[in-house]
Amino acid sequence: MAEDKFPGWHGTTIIGVKKGGKVVVAGDGQVSLGQTVIKGTARKVRRLSPGGFDVVAGFAGSTADAFALLERLETKMEATPGQLQRASVELAKDWRTDKYLQKLEAMLIVTDGKDMFVITGAGDVLEPEHDVAAIGSGGNYALAAARAMMDSDRSAEEVARTAMAIAADICVYTNGNLTVESIGAD
Repeated sequence: MAEDKFPGWHGTTIIGVKKGGKVVVAGDGQVSLGQTVIKGTARKVRRLSPGGFDVVAGFAGSTADAFALLERLETKMEATPGQLQRASVELAKDWRTDKYLQKLEAMLIVTDGKDMFVITGAGDVLEPEHDVAAIGSGGNYALAAARAMMDSDRSAEEVARTAMAIAADICVYTNGNLTVESIGAD
């Protein structure tokens, strides 16, 4: 199949919400190829624990590419225990400069419960404003919904789940089958 005719993988919405001493990362389960849903139960939010350092990561984009990046992030975290920001910056530098990694198509939201970052292949390590980050095809919908709820009495998990439900209602590449991981104060 010619590359320009390949419909491309679409899908996913990942959101990170930091509120009340807790960070929640939620992701939907839909994987689409063109206009066809290939899988509805993918798990795109994972808990990493290299060297006993607990991190939650969510990814959007190519699954194989995201797993390659998560493995690299784990290696960086093992080299810089307890320093998620430093590990994230080192990953972003490698991703931007390494010829193999430059071809990877994914984005990550990572958190250790204190800090939360969006990491991109453009070399970005972004700390989100307003304690909300979202990526993927429905990311803008989830981000807007979550930001509207941040001043409410809702918990971080309630904000994340409601924002994801709104994104799933709007974005055809997002479903309501969520994986939710939290880290931080209970």
